[in-house]
Amino acid sequence: MDKRLFAAVCLLLTCSAFAQPRLPENYHWKKLNNGLEVVVIENHKVPLATIEIAVKNGAYTEGPEYSGLSHLFEHMFFKANKDYPDQEKFIKRTEELGMIWNGTTGDERVNYFFTFDKDSLAAGLKFMNAAIRFPIYRTEDMQKERPVVDGEFQRGESDPGFQLWIAVNKKVWGEHFTRKNAIGDHDVINTATPEKMMIIKDKYYYPNNSILVICGDVNHEEAFTQAEDIFGNWTQSDFNPHEKYPIPEFVPIEKTEYLIKESSIAQTPYTMFTWHGPDTRNDSLGTLAADVFSTVLGLNSSKWQQALVDKGLASYAGISYQTLKHTGPVSIFAVPNPGKLKEFSAEVMNQVSHFADDDYFTDEQLQTAKDILRRNHIRNTEKPSSLASSLTYWWCSASLDYYTDYIPGMMNVTRKDIQSYLKKYIISKPYIAGMIINEAMNKQLKPAEYFTALKSF
Repeated sequence: MDKRLFAAVCLLLTCSAFAQPRLPENYHWKKLNNGLEVVVIENHKVPLATIEIAVKNGAYTEGPEYSGLSHLFEHMFFKANKDYPDQEKFIKRTEELGMIWNGTTGDERVNYFFTFDKDSLAAGLKFMNAAIRFPIYRTEDMQKERPVVDGEFQRGESDPGFQLWIAVNKKVWGEHFTRKNAIGDHDVINTATPEKMMIIKDKYYYPNNSILVICGDVNHEEAFTQAEDIFGNWTQSDFNPHEKYPIPEFVPIEKTEYLIKESSIAQTPYTMFTWHGPDTRNDSLGTLAADVFSTVLGLNSSKWQQALVDKGLASYAGISYQTLKHTGPVSIFAVPNPGKLKEFSAEVMNQVSHFADDDYFTDEQLQTAKDILRRNHIRNTEKPSSLASSLTYWWCSASLDYYTDYIPGMMNVTRKDIQSYLKKYIISKPYIAGMIINEAMNKQLKPAEYFTALKSF
């Protein structure tokens, strides 16, 4: 079997319930009897340890009635629990342990992490155990935290790019938009109750839907022993959360649509084009090709940058792909030159129509893009505290095998692989396009006369 085929096969495989996944050197894996996966990453560069728990939860588990509650739940994690029954005691304990701590909520993952001196590993694991397993949702804490979470939403709305993202993605995902919007919904956030927090916990917060990563200046055998002693009696669910509460498939975009949104805060127009892209369940090779191609287009030497930025049609024009288990989006985001808005719109159409041409990028550009991705990966591994979050992202949205095989697989992506990806997901496929612009510019530039009348790629 040649190297390229081997890499593709590896990426398409997922590990079975108790199979040993492939992992890099100094990564050690164990699954406890309750289903909790534990990964220990030995990295002795600095005398610190990071622990992280990630749960397969997030926007994709939320219908409209729960939109944003996974994010609120993440905030409440740092409030009160059985061992530290109010936030003051919680914060005091983090100070005693010298912790740096935080959490994040995304489309397919909610994660919590602490970094501290390596000698505090057992204490840190006990602290995490109390927070993840025995939270206390006090009404007074929720009354304080709801405005904080909603405030994040409001800050986002002060950004025209965020406003455009919301408008476009409501069209891209249709009735399942809430499952791609981790920030949530104002009304749902502001009316959340402790009872709704328990619904989230009772659906998803189980060891068999979670992973614990211990990273840093630790011994893996000792770390496994401590993890089992502390988390081994965490009761697993008698169901698979994602079978009992299945994630609906996202309905493909049926037809190309354009929208123009007026906003007083849009000092210059922004544009966005979004397609449904590949996902790790069905097209792992496509996800790699998407990453490589997006990096190619980010090169200053690319035809895309030369046609749009170098010629003054836009101050920024980028394409991105988000790797996910459930339909990753491919998006173009650009800041066009207002005085050349019509020319910019036409040139975007022209460029995308040539994406799959044999000469759209050179062999040198392809290799440069791969080298950039590989260097970025190496830099990320140089910071032990970030290794855990990187691994848990891929565990939630792909697999540990995908994480390990990413660089070898990406390095073997060919021009043909990229062309296949583009023809399958982008070229001549329906998409949603949007523009945000202020009222004065809208009247002056009249983008509706050409932007919304553009032909499909």
